[in-house]
Amino acid sequence: MTSVSTPAALPASPEGDRLARRNALFLAAAQALAGANASVLFATGAITGAMLAPDPSLATLPVSIFVAGMAAGTLPSGWISRVYGRRAAFVTGCLLGACFGLLAALAVYWRSFELFCSSAFLGGLYAGVAQSYRFAAADTASEAFKPKAISWVLAGGVLAGVLGPQLVQATMDMFPPYLFMASFLAQACVALIATLVVWQVRLPPPQQAQTAGARPLRVIAAQPRFIAAVVCGVASYVLMNLLMTSAPLAMKMCGLPLSASNTAIQWHVVAMFGPSFFTGALITRFGAEKIVATGLALTAAAALTGLSGITVWHFWICLALLGMGWNFGFIGASAMVVTTHLPSERNKVQAFNDFLVFGITAMGSFASGQVLTRYGWSMVNLVTFPPIAISLATLLGAAALSRRARMAAP
Repeated sequence: MTSVSTPAALPASPEGDRLARRNALFLAAAQALAGANASVLFATGAITGAMLAPDPSLATLPVSIFVAGMAAGTLPSGWISRVYGRRAAFVTGCLLGACFGLLAALAVYWRSFELFCSSAFLGGLYAGVAQSYRFAAADTASEAFKPKAISWVLAGGVLAGVLGPQLVQATMDMFPPYLFMASFLAQACVALIATLVVWQVRLPPPQQAQTAGARPLRVIAAQPRFIAAVVCGVASYVLMNLLMTSAPLAMKMCGLPLSASNTAIQWHVVAMFGPSFFTGALITRFGAEKIVATGLALTAAAALTGLSGITVWHFWICLALLGMGWNFGFIGASAMVVTTHLPSERNKVQAFNDFLVFGITAMGSFASGQVLTRYGWSMVNLVTFPPIAISLATLLGAAALSRRARMAAP
């Protein structure tokens, strides 16, 4: 079955191009601020969890709950977008992000592991809403600009890679002995600033996205290209989350300083989003499938680096390669998704895609702490290879079916 060519939400015109670029820039800024929300938790979650948890094996549970929140937020975000418009969903997400920071600060002050886990879920809801920024940028983009619009938005994460860890570094010891309490309060302020940014985005009202002719979700989800996009998107996110969640705690277990862990997360997040300045152009030139395959290869290289040693540089290079692999794999998979649906189908298809990606990522994330504490950092790296092999096989299979369908077409 061939993929669906998705018409632009607005006709290609100078005015339409300006609007698409304006939205992409504001959404890139919103992505930077939302990414800082995630970076703060990724840099502190496992360490704070280890301080508060009754059992060391539960140290990564808050990060896993954060990912579960991402999954839980996708479908409600899609519903709010369909009924009230994307901007309403975006503002709701930012307010949830502010609540995350405030409750996390209280959890540190009260030494409450349960409250910290609850706050992480709210942060995940915010992150789940923020994942739809990349698709929102494509709503008003021409067909040629869609991959670049998605890429521009994710490029905003470069600032997140600097802002989040530096926010932690500057504030983590501000209220001794409450490590990271000030960091979470600062994160709440960042989320409130993000509310003002998303309010500036101009998107089609919800009724414009609900035209006649929408197909059932099961028909869309049965397309080989959609299946391949989901499998590769899941693998890219699950493996990135597995290694990234485990790395700060693994560095601490190896006797490396906390500052080295913060730097590792900083450059990991920069590597996640930095390539976005040119990933869209690469997709346009070489095709999404080749870029996804490159991302999976980079993730494999990250795991091999993690297996080769436990020095600071091994961790830094591993996480940098991991970030680049996620960028190519996830943006490429997202670009594949937007070619499988019509404008009338976009909210439900995009929300369903993200629900699958983050739902499966959440399940994998719950196992990360167990794998690390029971079997060690080497096993965390080893388990990445089977999902990479499955993803590459699915990608090749979908490409072969697509070629066969084109050859059979009259």
